[in-house]
Amino acid sequence: MLTIGLTGGIASGKSTVAAMFADHGVAIIDTDVIAHELVLPGMPALAEIRAQFGERVLQADRSLDRRALREIVFADTAKRRQLESILHPRIRDEALRQSAGAKGPYRMIVVPLLVESPMRELMDRVLVVDCDQQVQTGRLLERDAESEDQARRMIASQASRAARLAIADDIIRNDRTLEDTRRQVDALHQQYLSLS
Repeated sequence: MLTIGLTGGIASGKSTVAAMFADHGVAIIDTDVIAHELVLPGMPALAEIRAQFGERVLQADRSLDRRALREIVFADTAKRRQLESILHPRIRDEALRQSAGAKGPYRMIVVPLLVESPMRELMDRVLVVDCDQQVQTGRLLERDAESEDQARRMIASQASRAARLAIADDIIRNDRTLEDTRRQVDALHQQYLSLS
């Protein structure tokens, strides 16, 4: 089965694009969703994160305090690498498990950090969702970042836009209208059907 790696910068709109492909019946394996599931209360990854980063990354209900963890890992590269060493092997294993059971004309694995990830070798094609940094920063401020400085640190922590575009077989520009994005998805879906 054809495997498409879907990636893009933080707040590029990968989830919106993935949902549009899902509307076509494409199996979507989203590593962000997997990561969220891995850190639910009671999961081994959450216990390991607590052991590495302390109680300050837990909320009163013992769930992960994502904001507190973001503040730590986006301010310190070594801490970010620690978090990645806890989560990335687990994410890869679960993505492979889901991929093996995928149905549909082809499968799409959403991997935000695909440029840096060994998961890249699993992909037949790489689709990059792209938008300019100003749009990306604005979306990030609306969604996750508490300040523009933090948004810039979060963006800087990932591979550069140029590095993402360099690995792309296909590109969707996602800084225009939703209708424009959908047209691009529809065209690529037809291309992927012909390849699969």
